[in-house]
Amino acid sequence: MKELVGIAQQVAAKLIARKETIAVAESSAGGLIAASLLAVPGASAYFLGGAVVYTRDARRVLMDISDDGMKGLRSSSEPYAKLLAERMRTRFGSDWGLSETGAAGPTGNRYGDAAGHSCMAVAGPAAEVMTLETGSNDRFANMQTFAAAAMRLLLKNLTSANARRASSGLPP
Repeated sequence: MKELVGIAQQVAAKLIARKETIAVAESSAGGLIAASLLAVPGASAYFLGGAVVYTRDARRVLMDISDDGMKGLRSSSEPYAKLLAERMRTRFGSDWGLSETGAAGPTGNRYGDAAGHSCMAVAGPAAEVMTLETGSNDRFANMQTFAAAAMRLLLKNLTSANARRASSGLPP
């Protein structure tokens, strides 16, 4: 958990300095992303909310994404991760949305993904989607790895957004 909080502290510093906010949707990370961001003192300045979107019912109730809204999409995919990040950003009116969806283990998911598969996305002034394959079936280790990777992806995009702001003459 120390590694997660360390990354969260870096994220928090950038969000606080820019007076920006974030909302998080996670699935197989099980709340570790939100817990890490909230472990940093002053989190109320940047963390607007989060959801563990672990089931189809959670997707419908928490994200307002119907079964029809999932046509052509499947959970644990990059397009779905992108949709979740964008939906969180819109629903909370935050500057940034971050999402994670996958299969922590010890077995794969019903979509055919092996344990250790996760897709994550950042939506905001910079956006990116990625897939991670750990090759491990260790559930808790995968959950921690997914959370750390998602926050590193966010940190990378916060940094690139800072660089773009600075090159345009805006404060980072």
